[in-house]
Amino acid sequence: MSLYKTVLSFAAAALILGSTLAHAQGIALLRDAEIELFLDDHSRPIFAAAGLSPESIQILVINDGRFNAFAGGRYMGVNTGFLTTVDTPAQMEAVIAHEAGHLAGGHSARSDAMIASATRPMLLSLVLAAGAIAAGAPDAGFGILSLGQTIGMANLLRYSRGQESAADQAGVSYLDRLGHTSKGALEVWGKMRNSQIIRGSEINPYAQTHPLANDRLSALRRRVEASPYLDVEDSPEEIERLLFVQAKIRGFLHDPNAALRYYPLTDQSEPAHYGRAVAYFRQSKMDLALAEIDTLTTAHPDNPFFHELKGQLLFEYGRASDAVAPYQRSIKLLPDNALMRINLGRALLATNEPSQIEEAVTELNRALLLEADNSFGWFELARAHSALGDDVMANLATAESRFHAGAKPEADQFARRAMSGLRRGTPEWRQAADIILASQPDEGGAPLPSGVDEDGPPPRKPTEGERKKQDVPDPGTGDQPS
Repeated sequence: MSLYKTVLSFAAAALILGSTLAHAQGIALLRDAEIELFLDDHSRPIFAAAGLSPESIQILVINDGRFNAFAGGRYMGVNTGFLTTVDTPAQMEAVIAHEAGHLAGGHSARSDAMIASATRPMLLSLVLAAGAIAAGAPDAGFGILSLGQTIGMANLLRYSRGQESAADQAGVSYLDRLGHTSKGALEVWGKMRNSQIIRGSEINPYAQTHPLANDRLSALRRRVEASPYLDVEDSPEEIERLLFVQAKIRGFLHDPNAALRYYPLTDQSEPAHYGRAVAYFRQSKMDLALAEIDTLTTAHPDNPFFHELKGQLLFEYGRASDAVAPYQRSIKLLPDNALMRINLGRALLATNEPSQIEEAVTELNRALLLEADNSFGWFELARAHSALGDDVMANLATAESRFHAGAKPEADQFARRAMSGLRRGTPEWRQAADIILASQPDEGGAPLPSGVDEDGPPPRKPTEGERKKQDVPDPGTGDQPS
């Protein structure tokens, strides 16, 4: 869990806080290369099977211990509680396929229309109730008002339940197209049914946005059991990947003592070593933490995530120079990952050695070619330029950082400062001009600098030659999924 982002309307301001969580609007998003790659490997094929453009959908990992996932527009979100609750990759894929059904069905857009439709009986009842009250029949007026609200809400909830059922059925179809089992859907809804049975007296089935889990099971069972792929099993490798993801989440986000109880010393499995390494680190028991992670790096020297975690533990314990080597090893094994390159850049920068800082600039630039909207990467690049005494490039990188954080007025200010020290027409000058133009409010705003056309130069992307020169490879809430 090396990189966390605070998010406001999905405009991300990234900051590295180790295991400390950053919050915005009550939501904490986390970035982790291992978790993201695991989700990508299981989600992108499902998106393609659903007829969606896999790369157009951003997958968000939410720090929330509740079992939930959601989808809408160009986003799919999964809670950490969802990832630690599923028992198998098949269960995870069943929920992802369900969410893909929402995206493919355009349910979020259609919900807006349904909400508008549901408000009509409410508004009509308001008019009729006002008339009845004005005519001297207040009791009748309040009755009409209540009836209208009840009808509108009932229609909306019924429509929502219909969307959920449609997404369930669509999810099975997508998994069939991939030749994957959909029995995970029965297992997930079975978990929910048991939960609902325990608190069943509290549930009004007509006041739910989702069908009751028992109804979902009944609707899906015949379809799932008839699938020719029912008995397809998850590979041992994918099961182990899930266990490592769960160990990392428990180690970083759960109480360390609870994590150590979950992974006692009697458990010598590799995921247990992983979870204990993080838990010991959070208790400042670095000798024990390093011994656990070294067990894994020795057994699996080609696993980039084990080396990355070792680098993170050392860096966050104040041993930046020692962290460089394991971070470099992780990059060698997984060279096209922006988050890992940012972590290496941070460690190099923290050594305070001029040669290392110059290398940090190189690594951060490579990372930003891979993930140009990473606000924190630009922030670290600004710090590196500043440490080298290059205030112009530091201002330009800060402008990019603030722009991608959604702070456009500040982005405009820093871009203007950078432009004043740049030669007109250079790529950096055009980069500053792009930021200034993109940061202007719809109306008004500060005058544009001399030579900047309001239409603006087209956004500039690195050429293939430039990429090769830098050796960079091409690179919500609730107790159930929504």
